[in-house]
Amino acid sequence: QVQLVESGGGLVQAGESLRLSCAAGRTIFSRNIMAWYRRAPGEQRELVAAIDNGGRTDYADSVKGRFTISRDNTKNMVYLQMDSLKPEDTAVYYCNSKPPYRPYWGQGTQVTVSS
Repeated sequence: QVQLVESGGGLVQAGESLRLSCAAGRTIFSRNIMAWYRRAPGEQRELVAAIDNGGRTDYADSVKGRFTISRDNTKNMVYLQMDSLKPEDTAVYYCNSKPPYRPYWGQGTQVTVSS
């Protein structure tokens, strides 16, 4: 059984913060790199942030300095701290490995940022 369960999304105003959580099953979490992706309505899914087993991180230019990805290997959890949110960040956010597992996607969690 493959597991990807995202949570923590919601409706916020521009400038506010959210913290997303992802519970990942062993099959996916055992891979070297975990990541957050997002998909805005009518847009392609894009990579937002990634973190490897050693803690090295990488971010899309659009979120650098505002988002922070982290992981807890004892809990098979991945997190995304999102600060200074902008309306352009509005999307459904997904976690997965990088590259995506086969690919397999969970339900995602909706983030909506109002002006």
